[in-house]
Amino acid sequence: MSDMKSQNIRHYAIYMVLAASVCFATGGLFMKLIPWNALAINGARNLIAVMVIGLYILATHHKLKFNPTVAIGAVSMAGVTTCYAIANKLTTAGNTIILQYTAPVWIMVMVYLFFGKKPSRTGIISILIVFAGILCFFFEGLSTGKWLGDLIALLSGIFYAGVFMLNSFEKGDALSSVFFGQLLCGVVLSPLVLKETDFSPPVLLSVFFLGAVQVGLAYIFFTTGTKYIDPLTASIINALEPILNPLLVAVFYGEKLGKLSFIGAAIVLTGILYYNIKEAMEQKGNSPEKILQ
Repeated sequence: MSDMKSQNIRHYAIYMVLAASVCFATGGLFMKLIPWNALAINGARNLIAVMVIGLYILATHHKLKFNPTVAIGAVSMAGVTTCYAIANKLTTAGNTIILQYTAPVWIMVMVYLFFGKKPSRTGIISILIVFAGILCFFFEGLSTGKWLGDLIALLSGIFYAGVFMLNSFEKGDALSSVFFGQLLCGVVLSPLVLKETDFSPPVLLSVFFLGAVQVGLAYIFFTTGTKYIDPLTASIINALEPILNPLLVAVFYGEKLGKLSFIGAAIVLTGILYYNIKEAMEQKGNSPEKILQ
């Protein structure tokens, strides 16, 4: 493959991950705009998303897998989307997405607890930084009464870590776990929509957007792009989501992070990016400039 062709594919992949991050980031705003119960929203958006992902699977001839690893991954995926939806109704969108973004730290903790592999020095420093940021969220949550939402958002991050861990196993398959996880939520939770009363066009369009774009299309973009770029580049681009998500909610909904939560968000983002950059540098033995080329 020529250098020019490789460069073009890499640029394409970067745009795919960037598009995925933008799609993911719209979740907080549309969750706030839909006056439904969080579980009903999650059921409806996953039912729509599974149809979008299903069409993509058919078009690409991807062979679905189903085994214990994929099944647990699907349950973890269902946990991610459900906790994210509930947390968005109980706390700020910014708190929700930042606390979900702590997933890499929980991966390190799980690897140590289940496999006895101790985190590297970089990992330990990152864990300490991120936990300091988490404390900021909960100190403010205790004073504002939003601590339960923060706790559920943190649980979403733990489920997200489980998805990534299980999909890295030999019998795991990311797309299969996403598909079956969305199917599970769609089948179990979508009947709750029948209890809702507001089915105005803006509400229905918002629900459709969440399912088709914020979940379905976003995962198609993300799984496509991450095939062709290194994890460092993907991680840095994906950091756009926890920044853009609360920004959209602040501009169009008027909800803002509290002062202590804002500090916590900055600390968490610093800890995660520090870990990603240092790990990539240590694995490749290159400077950041070379890794990103």
